[in-house]
Amino acid sequence: PCPVLTFSNFCHPMSSRLMNVSSRETTHSVTHFILLGFPSSPEMQLLYFGLFSAAYILTLMGNTAIVCAVRWDQRLHTPMYIFLGNFSFLEICYVTTTIPNMLANFLSSSKSISFVSCFAQFYFFFSFGCDEGFYLCIMAFDRYLAICRPLHYPRIMTKELYTGLVTFGWSCGFLSILMPAVLMSRVPFCGPNVIDHFFCDLGPLLALSCAPVPKTTLTCATVSSLIIFITFLYILGSYTLVLRAVLRVPAGSGRNKAFSTCASHFLVVSLFYGSVMVMYVSPGSRSHPGTQKFVTLFYCMATPFFNPLIYSLRNKDMKDALKKVLCASEISKNTEK
Repeated sequence: PCPVLTFSNFCHPMSSRLMNVSSRETTHSVTHFILLGFPSSPEMQLLYFGLFSAAYILTLMGNTAIVCAVRWDQRLHTPMYIFLGNFSFLEICYVTTTIPNMLANFLSSSKSISFVSCFAQFYFFFSFGCDEGFYLCIMAFDRYLAICRPLHYPRIMTKELYTGLVTFGWSCGFLSILMPAVLMSRVPFCGPNVIDHFFCDLGPLLALSCAPVPKTTLTCATVSSLIIFITFLYILGSYTLVLRAVLRVPAGSGRNKAFSTCASHFLVVSLFYGSVMVMYVSPGSRSHPGTQKFVTLFYCMATPFFNPLIYSLRNKDMKDALKKVLCASEISKNTEK
């Protein structure tokens, strides 16, 4: 039976061709894959291209504005905003692993992706996705220290610590996904090569395997389960302690500011983990390729898209810094003219 905790549709139907392929074989007769994406008429493909292009450009602009605001405004040179700036840059990387290729396929008749490019996309997409979970943990840890241990915060959150946390946040995902990526690259593919998805997701790739790969399936299921649940439970526990501490604070501006900051963080957490768990934990979502594609599209675009809005609209310092960035941009344009 299929394990409940999987990255995607790990179990796939056996066919007669499995009998002729050794499970140890690691050579590939497939040199490229076909990404079906969202099959529709040419007119609808152009409409999808326009809509997703606009969302992608807005995502890049919003997150780039946050990165620039944190970089240029001295008031934002604190651990909380440094983590936020790195998180926004991570969102840019995360969404760029899949969306440009998806947009190109809307205008392409072949919709093909090379074997190497497919597995590079797989590795970077899931690495950045894991990094996002680790960064949300780091941001939750920072808010816990700031609200629950305010007197000890300057002594604990030193430059060395937050620099180490930044490095940890960027590197941990790449290290975690390294073994699954190596195992996936050794899965034998001998055809067909059509992936009913808009990017090289794990489940659809495993469904094309010419032989059973239990070691790869178990490793990916274990890694995905540990990362999803450990990071989510840590974040949930941190914000539970934060909420208890905030409720003890007398009503006033300090309490409202703490609520506002934590609400912004938790909203991003809810968007990301809510869609990820629907996709990778809920058994029903794996049986419908259309549902898989739309849920995946939501969690790989929604969080990066809404991240700038959530943080800028609920944070006065960030709004002021973003206004400065926009004003500086306008002045620069006028000077060039």
